[in-house]
Amino acid sequence: MKVAILDDWSNTLAGLPCLARLADHEVMVWTDHVEEVDVLARRLAETEVLVLIRERTAVTAALLDGLPRLRLISQRSVYPHVDVAACTRNGVLLCSDMHAETPSYAAAELTWALVLASTRQLPQQVASLKAGRWIDGVGRTLRGRRFGVYGWGRIGATVAGYARAFGMEVAVWASEASRARAAAEGWPVAPSREAFFAENDIVSLHLRLIAATRGIVTATDLAAMQPDATLVNTSRAGLIEPDALVAALRAGRPGFAAVDVFDREPLTDPADPLLTLPNVLATPHIGYVTAEEFDLQFADVFDQINAFATGAPVNMVNPEVLRR
Repeated sequence: MKVAILDDWSNTLAGLPCLARLADHEVMVWTDHVEEVDVLARRLAETEVLVLIRERTAVTAALLDGLPRLRLISQRSVYPHVDVAACTRNGVLLCSDMHAETPSYAAAELTWALVLASTRQLPQQVASLKAGRWIDGVGRTLRGRRFGVYGWGRIGATVAGYARAFGMEVAVWASEASRARAAAEGWPVAPSREAFFAENDIVSLHLRLIAATRGIVTATDLAAMQPDATLVNTSRAGLIEPDALVAALRAGRPGFAAVDVFDREPLTDPADPLLTLPNVLATPHIGYVTAEEFDLQFADVFDQINAFATGAPVNMVNPEVLRR
């Protein structure tokens, strides 16, 4: 089959062992990012299988209507960027492994890297040293401080373990069911939402972005945080009320943010406030971008293609396509 892989910006897949799983297919890898529907439709005109790297490209009804040869979209994790109804209408099967068994250790490690880098002011210290000024400012010690985990899934629980290993006091906030699960696992739960934001020195977001969680962190929540507190977001930008984070940082509550996700990606505008504010540490959505994580994820994605090719598709989101 003719397979197209979109948005491999760093040309990472070419060097991964998992790519050998597509040896029986004709593969085209695109390393740029295109949003114009007509350009994408021309590019993918002969494509039978489309591979997506997370949510980098939106697959809309307009695009699907322009791809008559497309039979399968193979990806991993959630799919808010895919119009599933339009897939079904066009006879396109969507397969997506939800990887419920293990956390993304890469994302958890990046979260902790941002925690360490922000509290020890690593970007500022590195810049100062390179400029010949030696030490610039004073960081903070993590041990004994309070770490809040908002959301109790696999990544949140892993990050909580890192915080505990560093001698921090951990508090959890999440849905009622998730708070109960955290408590049953022996983790302290904040007495209230208000206390969670007001009392933790670091708040780290670890929720899936769905309709119920979009904008779940409000301007009021952020305003309750302390002037020396840090908000960390390696999950999704949409978890925070639109424009609330920039306004809160300008107001000084919280005093700092470390983010890996943005409302619009790829973010290529150097004048964006999250890139220009001095109290923000930002990385370009690299939480899952490691060679090991990519090889793990795309082994699943490519296995889905091979399963489809043999007539036994797996991880189907819209299996009704097969009954048409």
